[in-house]
Amino acid sequence: MDAEMMTDEKARASAWFGDLRDRIVAAYEGLEDGEAAGAEGIAPGRFQFRETRRSAPDGGDAGGGVMAVLKGGRVFEKMGVGVSTVHGVLGAEAQKAMAARGVPGVAEDPRFWASGISLVAHPRNPHVPAVHLNTRMFWTPAAWWFGGGTDLNPAIEYPEDTARFHDVLRAHLDPHGEGEYPRQKAWADEYFFVPHRGRARGVGGIFLDDHNSGDWERDFAMIQDIGRAFLPAWLPLAERRVAQPWGEAEKERQLIHRGLYAEFNLVYDRGTKFGLASGHDAEAVLMSLPPLAKWV
Repeated sequence: MDAEMMTDEKARASAWFGDLRDRIVAAYEGLEDGEAAGAEGIAPGRFQFRETRRSAPDGGDAGGGVMAVLKGGRVFEKMGVGVSTVHGVLGAEAQKAMAARGVPGVAEDPRFWASGISLVAHPRNPHVPAVHLNTRMFWTPAAWWFGGGTDLNPAIEYPEDTARFHDVLRAHLDPHGEGEYPRQKAWADEYFFVPHRGRARGVGGIFLDDHNSGDWERDFAMIQDIGRAFLPAWLPLAERRVAQPWGEAEKERQLIHRGLYAEFNLVYDRGTKFGLASGHDAEAVLMSLPPLAKWV
């Protein structure tokens, strides 16, 4: 497919990310309202929506999105879901990084368009695993690709929860080729590794980037299935653990684990680096950081 315009494809991808956001927000507010949500004396949380904008060097319209944030709820201490569609010219640092990864054409023409959804949930109960999801479409005049993934970040791991999370991801990826889940799982294991700690930030998931098979419809179908897998992979784990009793020792483990999560996002995460380097709303980019964390 010629990457020069792709107007219809861009519109479809952008609309899909918004639709996925709406489904996730509804499910999370439903969890907040559930009888097992616990947290005595705390009212169910509700998402607050605000518009985000990307700054352009020339002052022109560079696009933006909507950030939905839930803070201080019965289930979630902090939860954010952002969707955005931005465009403009890559900064020198981003242009250099993409060219080094082998993205075609960016060295000669730094114009870009990008749309995606980004989600991070930091639960109140330490037994409920934190979780991340990001999927995106990126376009330049010479190429297009998809990227993103999802990973589970429990402060207290339950092997049966880890197994279920991965089983659901595999079931959604298998229709796209038997080798797709192992490929993306291995990529996630490598990507979500924290070198200075010598360990992964969680129990893995799936990840891919710069994905272009040459068939846009096929690739878009797979990125949609990654999005569709998210709620059935994570929501039952939260429902199982949300009323489980916890105390100070469990909370301490959670806060220390959140420190590890913050380190990864600030030092290594590609999305954070690109968002800050490209002039996107800093509060939206840093939405992924936990509300509280601790270092020993």
